[in-house]
Amino acid sequence: MERIAAVVVTYNRKDLLQQCLKSILAQEQVVCDVLVVDNASTDGTQQAMEQWAEPRVRYRNTGQNLGGAGGFNFGMRWAVEAGYDYVWIMDDDTIPQPDALKQLWSAHEMLRGNYGFLSSVVLWKDGKECRMNRQKIKKSFYEHVELLRHGIIQIEQATFVSLFFPADVICRAGLPIKEFFIWGDDLEYTRRISCRMGLDCYTVGQSIVTHMMQTNNGASLSTDVPERIERYRYAYRNENYTYRQEGVKGILYYLARSGRELMRIAVRATDHKAKRAAVLVGSVLGGFAFCPRIETVSRPSEKQ
Repeated sequence: MERIAAVVVTYNRKDLLQQCLKSILAQEQVVCDVLVVDNASTDGTQQAMEQWAEPRVRYRNTGQNLGGAGGFNFGMRWAVEAGYDYVWIMDDDTIPQPDALKQLWSAHEMLRGNYGFLSSVVLWKDGKECRMNRQKIKKSFYEHVELLRHGIIQIEQATFVSLFFPADVICRAGLPIKEFFIWGDDLEYTRRISCRMGLDCYTVGQSIVTHMMQTNNGASLSTDVPERIERYRYAYRNENYTYRQEGVKGILYYLARSGRELMRIAVRATDHKAKRAAVLVGSVLGGFAFCPRIETVSRPSEKQ
């Protein structure tokens, strides 16, 4: 019998985590275990998890904050090495609808397992699109246009909010790059699979989750609040690595994208223009020296 593990990465959001876990355990027809990766929360998450008597829920504390990238690296390795056949990953503020996993599994069966990853539709609390989780549709999606009648469309990148993988794909692709810490780890990983490995990947329109973010604003260095400016150092450094892997075309796209944001800072930023520009330029230039290693993982049978 094929086994599915839902990997949930959490950090200091124990109440949302509880909602997430309940929604996963309430999935219709398709059953999965839940592997909770706690990035050393300080809000009582570990004590709350110790109260769970559900045998399908397992918990590990990383002992330090590894960031989202490190947390998913940890959790996906855990799932694959534990022998699970499929891995469904999400943040702790993700609430899947009752049939979200069933719809992913139906798409898996329809595609006969021939895909890199499957992504759910991500809505915000108001039932409309969650802007932070917009997938990028592949320009040549019409090569599989027959799938549109089933609500399935080919994509080339997605976020880690409800993403479904065969474990064998993770073994082939390697793990998310933990050195990314935050921001862009999902972009790099999904493009690694779809663009660099050339595997077909899809959004499953009938698989729906809600991302319980506080606001539904897209991230932009030009307009974000001052307290978050420094976080963008990760964003532009990590994107530098991602697009370098795609050759000259990728580098040119990255430089054009970064240049456009610099123009936005000049025009749209209402405060800290110099700091915003310095973070952007410094991250773009410094990013060319950022060369992290991709870690591999093997299933138990492959280690024997």
